[in-house]
This record gives sequence, C-alpha cells and structure tokens, in this order.
Amino acid sequence: MNTLFIAGHARLPSGMAAQNMFESITITAEIDKNYGVIVTASCTLATDHGRDFIQHLLRGHSLRDGIDKPIQVVKQHYLGKASNALVSALKDLHKQYELQVTAKGTSS
Repeated sequence: MNTLFIAGHARLPSGMAAQNMFESITITAEIDKNYGVIVTASCTLATDHGRDFIQHLLRGHSLRDGIDKPIQVVKQHYLGKASNALVSALKDLHKQYELQVTAKGTSS
C-alpha cells in the first residue's frame, strides 16, 4: 500500500447541525506517500452534500506543498458556519502529516 491515512481535528462552533452530533470536526485524508497528494478525503459535517463538497475541494492537493492552498480553496468555496473549524482541522491534519513524514521518512 502506498498511502497514509491521517486525521485532523478541531472544535465546532455552537449552533451547527453537526455540533449536535459531535463537539469537534474531523477531516480524514488518504494521502499518497510519494507525493503527499490527497487521494480522497472525508469530514464529519452533518450532510452528505457537505462531506462530498469538502472531498471535492481537497482531492488532488499535495501536502508537500504546504496547507495554504487547500485552506484558501476552503475559505473561497465553503461559506458555512464550520469554515473556521475546517481550516483548523486542515492545519491539524497537515501537522500530523508532517510529523509522520519526519518520523517515518515516508516522503522522498
């Protein structure tokens, strides 16, 4: 297998549908080991549509290039209440990715 599975977490704002189910939001991503590219992603937003939308926004971005571009894309296209939480979860996901790459030498 040539991928990693990594998760990032952040606290949700109050008053959201997903906040009734979860206190935090999680973004998970399957990431190509060689290039750091997000192959597929998921999150704990309340609706299928929201989860699919975030998957569409994140797929294809390389974490080796940093997290600024995916964050910019989310800020531009996702205008829901969870925007700041999604950004925080992405930052955490990238931090976890960098820790894995450093610890295991999975990046070339």
